[in-house]
Amino acid sequence: MSELIINEKNFQSEVIDSAIPVVADFWAPWCGPCKMIAPVIEELAVEYAGRVKVVKINTDENMPISGQFQITSIPTIMFFKDKKAVQRIVGFKSKAELKKVIDGLL
Repeated sequence: MSELIINEKNFQSEVIDSAIPVVADFWAPWCGPCKMIAPVIEELAVEYAGRVKVVKINTDENMPISGQFQITSIPTIMFFKDKKAVQRIVGFKSKAELKKVIDGLL
C-alpha cells in the first residue's frame, strides 16, 4: 500500500503542512463505493509518488477530522495545497477524472 494512513496525531503534519499537494481519501471499511475506488487511489499513489502525497482517512476512526471538513458522504476525495483544502469530489470517480484534478494542482 502506497497511501499513508492518517489520524488526528499526524493530520496537521502530513496533510496541512505538506510541502507537496495531498489527495485525501475519506473512507470507511463498510462503504461499497469506497472499496471500488480504493484500487484507483492506490494506482494514483504509485503514479504520482514524490509529486503528490496520497493519504487515507477512515471516517469512523477520525470523526473530528471528518467533522472539521464536513464529510457527510463517502467516499470523499479532498485535495489540499498550500495549507488549505482546494477541491472536493464526492462519490466514485474514474481515474481519468481524478488525474485531471491532480494535474491541475501540479
